[in-house]
Amino acid sequence: AALVLALLAAASAATQACSWLWLRSDPPALRPALPLWLLAALHLLQLGFLFRCLHALKVGWKVCWAKVEEEDEQSHMAFLSHDISMLRLFRTFLENSPQLTLLLYSILRTNKAEPAQGLGICTAFLCVTWSLLDYHQSLRSFLHDKYELSRGSSIIYFLWNLFLICPRILTIALFALLWPYGLAVHFPLVWMAMFLWVSLQGTDFMESPGPEQLYRAIVAVILYFSWFNVAPGRTLYRSIIYHGFILVDSTLLALSWLWCRSPSDEHSYLIPVVAAALPCYLLGLVLRATYYKWLHPNVWVQQEGGCDEVDADKGGDRMGFHLLSVPEVVNRRMRWLAQAQFPISQQAGQRSLNGAAAL
Repeated sequence: AALVLALLAAASAATQACSWLWLRSDPPALRPALPLWLLAALHLLQLGFLFRCLHALKVGWKVCWAKVEEEDEQSHMAFLSHDISMLRLFRTFLENSPQLTLLLYSILRTNKAEPAQGLGICTAFLCVTWSLLDYHQSLRSFLHDKYELSRGSSIIYFLWNLFLICPRILTIALFALLWPYGLAVHFPLVWMAMFLWVSLQGTDFMESPGPEQLYRAIVAVILYFSWFNVAPGRTLYRSIIYHGFILVDSTLLALSWLWCRSPSDEHSYLIPVVAAALPCYLLGLVLRATYYKWLHPNVWVQQEGGCDEVDADKGGDRMGFHLLSVPEVVNRRMRWLAQAQFPISQQAGQRSLNGAAAL
């Protein structure tokens, strides 16, 4: 119970801190029409995320039902929805993924499972994977790109994340089944390795060095469970290094359980499940390669002779930003995320200034 409450408190505090830091660095034209002290109080009371959702609903009502067609309003809505999507992703991996591991460990420990628990585990796996798909789709909505994810691409994107996350959480729960306190050593060691790896990539997401360390710490927790791109440039080699590390780490966790369990262990039924975990992970990698080889929207651009970059002189807008003309800037963290996920031209980048500079 103490561990569950600690996870809830840590996830909520980190999410509210990120939400407040983002609001404080946003240009005044992009902030809600409330004084900063009131926004700070809402976040201190752990109501910042709820307020963001209500504010996004208000703007969405104005865009959809009031028939507002100005590009600035639509861009503002994309900006708000992406912030919510990213905060939800943070909270999912800070709270739901550890709780899912803890629940799976508890069921294996008692060797009893109620139907509601089984349904809860399946739902939790789907929710964790859905948060990744929602984040990716939300980031694409921020770009001037008519090549959106198709239904087939979304399904493959969802499945390869599901097939990669399930074996990872299973092996962690099995390791905790033998050495519950060993996980208290394993997680900090892997987390520190991921934190160092993120730091070496030179992220520049937050507006100052202190908050940037918080962002890197949260991303390191995400990387403990799943892949998350944080830096511009080609991701092939980074992805190979990451998945190779996670595959070796998960294999060692599973082998340690198989090697050290008692022959009379009542969990013998898990052996086929563990044996299927490796093929499941490899299938996820195959689906991931399939997605980026044939189903990624950028592939369609290349097949149709398009260009991924913005040609400002010719008026092209592919892969460009939804720019707001009123504050004359796009928040810098949105530009950083777009550059990390998609190729953006230098001219497009020059049009997007640091949001803090408008203060």
